Amino acid sequence: MLALTVIAREEISPHFMRVTLGGDDVRHLEQQGFDQWGRLFFAGPGQDEVALPASERWMIQNALQPARRRPRVRSYTIRRFRPEISAFDIEVAVHQEAATADRPAAPGTAWALSAKPGDRVAFLDEGCGYVPQPDAEWQLLAGDESALPAIVAILERSTAALPADVYLEIPSDSDIRDDITAPQGSRIQWLPRNDPGLAPGSLALQAVTGTPLRSGPFYAWTAGESSLATSIRRHLVGAHGVPRSHVAFRGYWRQGRASLG
Repeated sequence: MLALTVIAREEISPHFMRVTLGGDDVRHLEQQGFDQWGRLFFAGPGQDEVALPASERWMIQNALQPARRRPRVRSYTIRRFRPEISAFDIEVAVHQEAATADRPAAPGTAWALSAKPGDRVAFLDEGCGYVPQPDAEWQLLAGDESALPAIVAILERSTAALPADVYLEIPSDSDIRDDITAPQGSRIQWLPRNDPGLAPGSLALQAVTGTPLRSGPFYAWTAGESSLATSIRRHLVGAHGVPRSHVAFRGYWRQGRASLG
C-alpha cells in the first residue's frame, strides 16, 4: 500500500483529466506490464479527513472505519511512469455533465475535478493482464473511454513487430487525440458517441463485430463497460474460433453502477 500525494492535475480534453501522483513510496512500485493497474483510495465529497489504509488488508481497515472517515476506492491504470520525479500519471474519464442535484457526479469524477497538489491518497498495485501470445503477428485492442489510458499505454510500449487494430470509443469528437504513438502499420479507429443517448460501448462493439479481421494469429485485449468486454470476447471465440487464452478481457464498470469494485 503506497502513501502518495497529488502533485499535479491537468485537463487533457473535455472528458479526460490527468492526475500525477507521487512520493517516496513510488520506489516500491515495480513496473509489471503495459496495462498495470491498482486501487486508488481518496477522500470523497465533504470529507475533510479520511483514514487511508496502510496495508493490503484494506477491506478490514475500511470496514472498521465510520462512514465519515472511510475513503472512496476506484481502480485506475497507470498511464505513465515518471521515475525522474518519483511519480506516475493516471487518467480519469470524467462525466460532469451527467451530474444533477439528485444524482451527484460519480466519486472518481468528483475527485478528479477537485484534486489539488498536496491531497493525500493511497495506491495498491494490482498487477497487469496484458500478456500477448508468442506467436501473435498483430493485436486487436478495443474499449470505451475507461480503457483509453491502458490502450494508449499498450500502444506506446508495444514492439514494432506487433501492429494493432484499435477501436476506441470516446464521449465526443473533442476527446480524439492526435499525439498517439503506435507500431508502424497500426490502424486506430476513434469512435465518438457525441449523442449522450447512445449506450456506452455500443459503437466499439459494432465496429469490432462489423470489421473483417487481419490474417494471421493475433492477441486481443478488450476492456471497458462489462457487456462490451464480454461481448467482444464471445464474438472472437464464437465467430472466429479464437482460443480463449488469446483474448484478455476486463469489465471496468457496469452501466447503471458507479463501479464494479
